Amino acid sequence: MIDVKVVSKRYETDDICLLELARPDGSALPSFSAGAHIDLHLPGGLVRQYSLCNHPGESHRYEIGVLRDPESRGGSSTVHDQVNAGDTLQISEPRNLFPLEHSAEHHLLIAGGIGVTPILCMAERLAHQGASFEMHYCTRNAEQTAFRTRIEQSDFADRVSFHHSRDEPSTRMDAAALLASPKPGTHLYVCGPNPFMDHVLETAQAAGWGDTQLHREYFAAEAINHDDDGAFEVQLASSGEVIEIPADKSVLEVLLEKDMDVPFSCEEGVCGTCAVRLLEGEPDHRDVFMTPAEHASNEEFAPCCSRAKSKRLVLDI
Repeated sequence: MIDVKVVSKRYETDDICLLELARPDGSALPSFSAGAHIDLHLPGGLVRQYSLCNHPGESHRYEIGVLRDPESRGGSSTVHDQVNAGDTLQISEPRNLFPLEHSAEHHLLIAGGIGVTPILCMAERLAHQGASFEMHYCTRNAEQTAFRTRIEQSDFADRVSFHHSRDEPSTRMDAAALLASPKPGTHLYVCGPNPFMDHVLETAQAAGWGDTQLHREYFAAEAINHDDDGAFEVQLASSGEVIEIPADKSVLEVLLEKDMDVPFSCEEGVCGTCAVRLLEGEPDHRDVFMTPAEHASNEEFAPCCSRAKSKRLVLDI
């Protein structure tokens, strides 16, 4: 864990605040790549993941943007109501489940609302590299467009299109037109509310984009229906021990009850912290951090949310 001080807290919009974090002694923070996120440990024991949105070349600070979510489970409301400049918090080292594909000939960046945080970091990195890219940023209106001034004053401003669904006249993004002609060397990156991302990705797939060209990052998982969940077994490869997983508990919960040292964070299949190697068995993947191709390979398993289709899974634990 890393101790950091909240250097500043300011509001980009009425419901999005920007925290600047730095080590108390001013020393360098671990380097990170565009698309990375950190775990933020909050008062009350909450842990939440937030994308880094400052330039990835900076080592003296991290910046995160936090939307006040009306359906908050406590994380965003805690940041907005209890965290202030001068406070000391703990964070994890950055990790990246949403990296740029540097072999791409062109990058198409699409952000919806607070999903701009990793997308903006990507745009600044690509601009610094002189790479080919364009960015589309979708919000309800100009007033709810975080980082607008920063983008307009950047040296890549001419590559950014703003789309506002509730302004008159509407400048809503036409996903079908934008994605109609996929090119093999172009990669698409999308981040935002789940319905927004689903719309973009489904439109791209219908237009013929390949799965390897599509990159996304979810901030939260959809609610899972547990009505048909059943019990199954997990075998630990290291010891051979077989553990019963009841229908009403996750693999992670059972492992933690047995005082096993399993790293975890979000507990809903978003961050990938708890992922372990799957050695045998057929899983029921329920996470959102792995791609469809990664699910099909059955090489990893998210014990915080995923379950089993087979009677037993053998995990590399």
